[in-house]
Order: sequence, then C-alpha cells, then structure tokens
Amino acid sequence: MILANKSAIVTGSTSGIGLGIARAFAAEGANVMLNGFGDAAAIEQIRHEIAGTGPGKAAYHAADMSKPAEIADLVAKTAASLGSVDVVVNNAGIQHVAPVENFPIERWDAIIAINLSSAFHTTRAALPLMKKAGWGRIINVASAHGLVASGEKTAYVAAKHGVLGLTKAVAIECADTGVTCNAICPGWVLTPLVQKQIEARAAEQKISVEKARNTLLGEKQPQLQFTTPEQLAALAVFLCSPAAANMQGSQLVSDGGWTAQ
Repeated sequence: MILANKSAIVTGSTSGIGLGIARAFAAEGANVMLNGFGDAAAIEQIRHEIAGTGPGKAAYHAADMSKPAEIADLVAKTAASLGSVDVVVNNAGIQHVAPVENFPIERWDAIIAINLSSAFHTTRAALPLMKKAGWGRIINVASAHGLVASGEKTAYVAAKHGVLGLTKAVAIECADTGVTCNAICPGWVLTPLVQKQIEARAAEQKISVEKARNTLLGEKQPQLQFTTPEQLAALAVFLCSPAAANMQGSQLVSDGGWTAQ
C-alpha cells in the first residue's frame, strides 16, 4: 500500500472530489483526516465508512477553511491524533457566478479565502512537519479555470490561477526537502457544486436539467463526459507514489479536452 503508515488531511472531503480522494487514500493504507461541512450524522457515517476501507484510522475536524486559526488547529490535531501530517490535499472550494460589476464583495472575499488562502494556510502549517520528516506530498486541487477563464466567474478563476502560482512557488522552495507540491486541474466534475450550477442554468433558461447538463459540457469539454472523483483520486494517489517523486510544480489536467482547444 502506497500510503501505509502515512497520515493525510483532505480538506472539503465530506462530498465530491475530496471524498473520492479520502476513500482512495484510505484504500492505500493512509490515516485520513476528513474536513468539511454537512449533517453531523452523515459525516460520522462517512468517517466510519472511511475507517473501514483500509488499515488506517479516520478522523474528522470541522475547521472553517476561511479561518486561519481553525486551519492551524486542523493541522495540529491531525498530527496529535494520527501521528503525523504526511500528505495535504487542498481541495475545499466554493463558487458564485455573477458579472463582475454585480459580483457581491462578500462572495469575492469568501471564494478567495476558501479556494486560495486556505491552501496557503494549510501548507504553511503542515510544511514544517513534512520537512522535519524528510517526506511529504502537497496536492492542490485547482481547475481548468486555473489555466483558462470563463465569464461571470471572476473570483473562482482568480483563485484557481492563484492556486497554480502557489503550487509552483512552494514546489521551488521544497525542491531539496523530500516534499513535493503539485496540482490537479479538473474540468467539469459532477459534484454537488456543479449540480447546483446545472439546476440554476435549467431554471434560468427554462430547459430540462438533462439539457442544461449537456449544454454545459458541450460549451467546454469536447469529450462530453464529466471527469469523475474516482479518476481524480487516482491522480492524487499517483502523486504520492514513488513514480511521482521527481514531479514538482506540475499541473495534471483531466478536462476532456477543454484546455486543449
């Protein structure tokens, strides 16, 4: 098992991409610290499921990823309860769609805080532990929107471009430490976040949800298929493997041809 005796924090892991990565890490032997919002009973069920997936432990921390003090506590509690912090997956994210002149200031601030600043704060807190151990993996879940832009998503696009800049800078700093920092750039993934966008589009255009789904894909991804959380989880596992030991500052793109156009 690639992650036997390793401990991983996966932010935003109570659903979607983060949950897929948490499951894959547990199957590879890792202890996993879950994080995210949701119903307490449902989160405990997820934690119990993850704990039964492999030989490692599973825990949960309710850190609000917009608050640096809670992020620092997340890292400290992971080290204390799981024994180490070997892998960090910065995945937590939110979205809001509006023209720039109408974009609510508080939504801009929230998206930058959760989608970009949280990756900095988590990395900043975890990196000394990884350097001391001489091994670590930082995986930032960016987006195709970290490479190209779409209208009415100024905060999200700015944040994801920033995540890729952060990835490169941290990679350079860590080049001789045994710690790597890389990014995964998905295109459309059918997560609860994207499902809300599809439903909003259907309501706005007075079309079926199925048609809204197909038009959403057709505008960006020539392959006309959603990337799955399981596919992205496999990329995250690969980035933790010996085969990826010399990868630093890379962007692994899984977007159905979106950014190839």
